[in-house]
Amino acid sequence: MGKENLQRLMEEAPRGQPLDPEMLRDMRISPRSTSYLLTAGWLERISKGAYLLRGDKLRREGILAFIARKIPGVHVGSRTALAWHASALLPATERIMLWGPRPYRFPSWIAEHLDFSYQTTDLFDNDLPDALGLAPAGADPGVVVSAPERALLELASDAGKSMTSEELIQSMEMARDLREPILDALLSHCTRVKVIKLVRDLGHRADYAWAGVAQQHADRLGADKRWSYLSRNGERLTLK
Repeated sequence: MGKENLQRLMEEAPRGQPLDPEMLRDMRISPRSTSYLLTAGWLERISKGAYLLRGDKLRREGILAFIARKIPGVHVGSRTALAWHASALLPATERIMLWGPRPYRFPSWIAEHLDFSYQTTDLFDNDLPDALGLAPAGADPGVVVSAPERALLELASDAGKSMTSEELIQSMEMARDLREPILDALLSHCTRVKVIKLVRDLGHRADYAWAGVAQQHADRLGADKRWSYLSRNGERLTLK
């Protein structure tokens, strides 16, 4: 029985990804067998409910897949998603910006192996289709990333909070070629005035073709009013 469990573990367990009890059960490995594999040294315990194969090393994509199992609806967003689409290989030093539907208390070991931020800001109304502007990325379908159009709205939401105006403008080069129908659909469900107007201003500043779509949604909000926000580092961000 022990050899059969070990063989299934070696054949079916994803490499570079922490294993949780549910994954082990899916491999027909019982809690008792898990204890045996731990004692025999084939598994090591990372923390409560998280294990790693002997000799395996955690990978960024594996940790993201583990997080996705714990937080349904979580996705990589904002500047990270734009960078992900701009380059097939995300720099190892890039901080991962995660967006999720609810607060979550992350185990301490995740922060030891992954530089990330997590927020639950709600940008859209309840009528937004769940999958609009989201798609799996990479080999693991559980790792979901914002499309460039959705990432731009998340980026605008970060302005004045976790991102300076300079960082925001630098990131706009990655938002040059947006799909206007997708951007239009997302903006139609966006409930944040700041986000809509900032997307419009950024599009016009860069003279991008999709700026007209953002302008239409800014126009439906009514006459422009000056909007100002003082960030945590004292930088003032002002929209016309």
